[in-house]
Amino acid sequence: MPLALLALAVGAFGIGTTEFVMMGLLPDVAVDLRVSLPTAGHLVSAYALGVVIGAPLLAAVTARMSRRTVLIVLMALFVFSNALSALAPDEHWLLAARFLSGLPHGAFFGVGAVVAANLVAPERKARSVSLMFLGLTVANVVGVPAATLMGQHLGWRAAFLGVSVIGLAAIGSLALLLPRDQAHAGTPGGGGLRGELAALRSLPVWLALGTTVAGFGALFAAYSYIAPMLTAAAGYAETSVTLLLALFGVGATVGNLVGGRFADRSMRGTLFGGLVSLVVVLALFPLLMESAWTAALAVTLLGTAAFATGSPLQLMVMEKASTAPSLASSANQAAFNLANAGGAWIGGLTLAAGFGVTSPAVAGAGLALLGLGVAAVAYAVDVRRGVAVRRSGPGRLVASHVPRGSDSVAR
Repeated sequence: MPLALLALAVGAFGIGTTEFVMMGLLPDVAVDLRVSLPTAGHLVSAYALGVVIGAPLLAAVTARMSRRTVLIVLMALFVFSNALSALAPDEHWLLAARFLSGLPHGAFFGVGAVVAANLVAPERKARSVSLMFLGLTVANVVGVPAATLMGQHLGWRAAFLGVSVIGLAAIGSLALLLPRDQAHAGTPGGGGLRGELAALRSLPVWLALGTTVAGFGALFAAYSYIAPMLTAAAGYAETSVTLLLALFGVGATVGNLVGGRFADRSMRGTLFGGLVSLVVVLALFPLLMESAWTAALAVTLLGTAAFATGSPLQLMVMEKASTAPSLASSANQAAFNLANAGGAWIGGLTLAAGFGVTSPAVAGAGLALLGLGVAAVAYAVDVRRGVAVRRSGPGRLVASHVPRGSDSVAR
């Protein structure tokens, strides 16, 4: 695999770390800035809002720029905003800085996924995208715990300065390793901003985005309340939760790599398999949470099943908007964060209704089933439109059209 993927993974590692580290530092931030914990929680929402707004906006306004330049500029904004977070004198400053930190998130992953796919042969695209996202999953295993420990021992501001240093390393890596022959943002037929916006008028693109919202909404319906499940249902001590969350990161890393490898063989097959696995794991959560060791297994399997769908979903959005993939790819990251907020809200409704501490996982199973249904509709639309993928030579996939009603849809 090209070394340029390492540069993209370093950027993904930094972004993943800054996204999730605030959860572990909220009590320290609240005490230092003299605000309540619920008020400090708005910092998490501000970041997510920045992602949702920034993903399509920045991808659109940079549509005619060099992708290499776009990625470096996005990481520069990342460094600047995290440095602002470290210097924040009050909660209003920090709220604005966290919003700015979220702006480059979706666009970086969106544009980066397009670049990663273009760095390799067509039959290795999904694997290439998964290697870029490896930085995000490894951040949950290494980056977030390390930054949290740094913040707890040196002050929360030190954690954000550390994240800024990671961003500087990413800028250097992108400038050094990303080849200039991958630099042009314009895709033939894309037509810059107008072409990128036109891609969002496609029904298959919206069906792919809908699958992301439902599928990852299923994950966050359960994961947002994983700590009380582990303590109240499985009987773990609160001090053990951090280690168990690291198991989720390990599962996510494995799922991401396996999903990328299998998606190169069958994109739809991997997507359907991941969603079915997610339905099963979440439906079994109440049973698995009855003992300590099965609860640990459940957390690991949750990460594996959910992130196995990441690469095929990203690649599907890009292929459905093949003439102008950057905006659609970035919009998929906005969909991911909408899933974060929506899944957590739905899971919270089940708790508020008194259905029990593991009820968010059951709600998540329902959302995963919905995602499976949307994916099935997307498949049916492709069949109806006569979209197929045939093999041309060993392992090489080529898009084609077949008569309506044909059963030869390979992916």
